[in-house]
Amino acid sequence: MTLDLQKRFYAELVTAKGGVKDEAITAAFAATDRAKFVGSGPWKVFTAVGYIDTPSDDPAFLYQDVAVALSPERSINNGEPSLHTRCIGALKPLTGESVLHIGAGTGYYTAILANLVGLTGSVVAFEIEDDLAARAVINLADFPQVKVCARSAIEPNLPASDIIYVNAGATYPPSEWMDALRPGGRLLFPLTANHGAGLMLMITRSPEERYGVKVVAGTAFIPCAGARDEQGSTALMMALAKGGHASVRSLVRSTEPDETAWLSGNGWWLSTREA
Repeated sequence: MTLDLQKRFYAELVTAKGGVKDEAITAAFAATDRAKFVGSGPWKVFTAVGYIDTPSDDPAFLYQDVAVALSPERSINNGEPSLHTRCIGALKPLTGESVLHIGAGTGYYTAILANLVGLTGSVVAFEIEDDLAARAVINLADFPQVKVCARSAIEPNLPASDIIYVNAGATYPPSEWMDALRPGGRLLFPLTANHGAGLMLMITRSPEERYGVKVVAGTAFIPCAGARDEQGSTALMMALAKGGHASVRSLVRSTEPDETAWLSGNGWWLSTREA
């Protein structure tokens, strides 16, 4: 089997597992060389019982629905492709749109986003780990529409964006991300507590500054530095234990929670009421 055939089957497999029927997304996965972004093999593949090593550096081991270590000592991985296809499918990137990719790692999913928005779009990739950001700069050098920032994305005056895709877990949606959303913009981030799995939460801003919410998937991610607090983690764990997250429909800012609140934080709350 040729590498191109392996990559095409991999792309079809992970989009199908993610429940995505979008040829543009399948093509973007097929066209992106995963080996370029994860480094030379053999590789460490993440499992429920820890990392296991691939038998060799044959790229066939990469083109499967597995999370591959970028820095095993820091538990940083190039994440499970089918989860990312589901998330990117929910975001529906369009040609010409502007994207913030937060927690970009070495740039693999950044490259896929860049392929989807094209040369008329833009992707600003934030990666707080200096060594990973440096690798991302090299890996993404062929994408003129991509800019890599080796710093936190918890800062004011982020670029106005159509899409914000976050690949590190937060206990709350930072106001900096919400403020950067254009009307019609989509923020997708892992809402995670300090223990256990969390939720991939998509927030869509309407022109009237209302925020619709959709739970895309269950998930677990490394923590997002600067977007976590103990009180928020405890409140989220209690809400998840109570259940009912599938009924969440909107996010409300700057008002007191009412009887429809499922989870509340400092200046925001999730409601079962439509946006």
